[in-house]
Amino acid sequence: MFAHKINIQPVGNVVSPFRIVVALLIAISMCDCGRPDPAVTKTATQSIDGQIDKSRRVNSIKESIDWITSGGDQAGTYYSPLAIINDRSVNELGFAWDYALGTSRGLEATPIVVDGMMFASGNFGRVYALNAVTGNEKWTYYPDIDGQWARYACCDAVNRGLVVWKGRVYVGALDGWLHAIDAKTGKRIWKVDTLIARDQHQPYTLPGAPLIAGNLIVIGNAGGDFKGVRGYISAYDLESGTLKWRFFTVPRDPKLGPQDQPHLKSAVMTWDPKQRWEFGGGAAVWDGMSYDPDLHLIYIGTGNASPYSTREEGQHRGDDLYSASIVAIHAETGQMAWYYQTVPGDEWDFDSTQKMILADVPVGDVIRRVLFQAAKNGYFYVLDRVTGELVSAEKFAFVNWTIGLDPKTGRPTISPDAEYLKGPKLIAPSMAGAHSWQPMSYDKDTGLVYIPTIEAAMVYIDTDRRPSGLIEGSFTVAGIFPEGYDPKGMSSLFGPLPALKDLAKANPAVAANSRGVLRAWDPIRKRIAWEHALQTAWNGGVLSTAGNLVIQGDATGVLTAYTADSGQVLKRIETGTSIMAAPMTYEIAGRQYLAVMAGYGGATGLSYAYPSNTAAYKYGNAGRIIVLTLGGKDVPRPTEFADRTLTQIPQSEGTAQGIAHGEILYNRFCARCHIFGRGVLPDLRRLSVATHQLFYEIVLHGLYQSNGMARWDDVLSRSDAEDIHAYLVNQTRDASAELLERPRSKHP
Repeated sequence: MFAHKINIQPVGNVVSPFRIVVALLIAISMCDCGRPDPAVTKTATQSIDGQIDKSRRVNSIKESIDWITSGGDQAGTYYSPLAIINDRSVNELGFAWDYALGTSRGLEATPIVVDGMMFASGNFGRVYALNAVTGNEKWTYYPDIDGQWARYACCDAVNRGLVVWKGRVYVGALDGWLHAIDAKTGKRIWKVDTLIARDQHQPYTLPGAPLIAGNLIVIGNAGGDFKGVRGYISAYDLESGTLKWRFFTVPRDPKLGPQDQPHLKSAVMTWDPKQRWEFGGGAAVWDGMSYDPDLHLIYIGTGNASPYSTREEGQHRGDDLYSASIVAIHAETGQMAWYYQTVPGDEWDFDSTQKMILADVPVGDVIRRVLFQAAKNGYFYVLDRVTGELVSAEKFAFVNWTIGLDPKTGRPTISPDAEYLKGPKLIAPSMAGAHSWQPMSYDKDTGLVYIPTIEAAMVYIDTDRRPSGLIEGSFTVAGIFPEGYDPKGMSSLFGPLPALKDLAKANPAVAANSRGVLRAWDPIRKRIAWEHALQTAWNGGVLSTAGNLVIQGDATGVLTAYTADSGQVLKRIETGTSIMAAPMTYEIAGRQYLAVMAGYGGATGLSYAYPSNTAAYKYGNAGRIIVLTLGGKDVPRPTEFADRTLTQIPQSEGTAQGIAHGEILYNRFCARCHIFGRGVLPDLRRLSVATHQLFYEIVLHGLYQSNGMARWDDVLSRSDAEDIHAYLVNQTRDASAELLERPRSKHP
């Protein structure tokens, strides 16, 4: 770990004269138990209480120097009123300091800065407290986690943020424990187990940020892509960690008796009587929660139903409440206030867990209290946050899964092009969504919402009656991006497949390669104000500021500043590290800083290799916090990365039948994390001879469990593991020209 300090004179507070004021009324209304033992290292003497309270949160627009929530303010806008760094001065932006996190796993959180200290969460729920001016470490907190839990993380061992409140830091750990930590010392005050199914070993994980709601700390969980997960959120007393209430998002098995919560009594009627309740129902709340302190309402977004596909045993999917929904809950009681379901009967993994922004906007002749969500399904929703009434819903990305929404109810009419159970279909958006967890930002002055958009389709294949069968993490549905679709090469897993051109006949544009777009969306006029195409589809969240700036990082390792009103590119900063998280900004002693957590990861990081034509490719994935300020120099690059090369190819083993079986098992259990090519986790074709010798101890008995490599002996026999190993050796031999050590460029 290291830090750099640069002394620079502050630049005057210059604000762009060209700002669009939506309405004066808007501006007025917006003012409104386990094993012990975190490791603690003290390297700074600055006092920090972390005394965020209700008053500071409500007035956080006025108290502009800090960044006191993940979303910057109570409304979750990812907007800052700071303007020292602005559209005139941003060209002087450069390196201040960085902090190495010692990881190559995905990083998705936005740091918080309170009274001169930065708090950030990393893999597995680790917490870092740093001096926000120098980057010097004050303390670190490592939750004690069994590496087995990484197996159930569909989208890497990520963490999406923490909360600082009245001298405490609250963070969820991947294994389901919620931790309260002393902000001064980094010592644990309490921790509580949020998982009710731990004894049943159900595949829950906890990657999301907790939410403060009055005197409560609220947390959800993930796992709806696996068998056995029933979604819920839990609310705990801030002081003691005592459970106050729990809200389930889907019904329980009717065979267990009457539903256990009032809102579920009608919901169960929307599920097929033949629903396989052992799958849990899904609808996990893995991200996207907000709180309105005036209405005392908590807003949650729910994920897909489990399983995705319902062809088995003659099922006919109903609406499946409350999956793929936005739900409002009374904070005091945990009772439902209202719900809005974006995709009734979702079969495409179109979660509604994307972050929501609370805003007061003119609708007709009145100002309405609304929430915004740019959903995974490609529609931008504006809902009345008091009643749940649909104000508007409009496509912000290419969509072909529906032919349109009912103008009054918002209920979609499903397109024949989206029915993949009778044969593969090319459907947009993809399972990655038109917008996923990456935060969007709202600037009330321009009136625009800045959305990190993914324009990508996916070939959906029902695998229930194909050789691949069940695929852990996506049930019996495979999703393949057009650029990776290879009917001939995939035939051993999926059998005969149609050509891409045949799948794209109805919509030729859908077959185009996936791409990312930064899109400025006008939620009142329901149209795109401006947009910029990006180099890759997998890019970071967004920050906007009163300096007429929009700032976004991308997978290529470039941080780009645009004008918020017109989208003009003002500055590109090469960092050498892919960026997925949203930046944030803060001011100390008259100097404004901009910070971002940099590191490739998430679902795309596990499933798809680094884009090999990008600057970040040659530096690997050395996760770090990067901080910039005016007058800084170029951002230093990490150490260059060289792929492991082999000195010899392992001896061939296994029969043709065993290798074929190994391919299916590898696709089912391993390929979700270990892709072939440069990814976040190792390419298993590059194993050393020594590691090959330990293969069965690693896979079956958890030799590397402390590193996050789980044991698999509950689902794999020794014979299964031997077939997987034979398949890997066969793949290594096929790629020997690429993998064997030979004279070559240092850069991949």
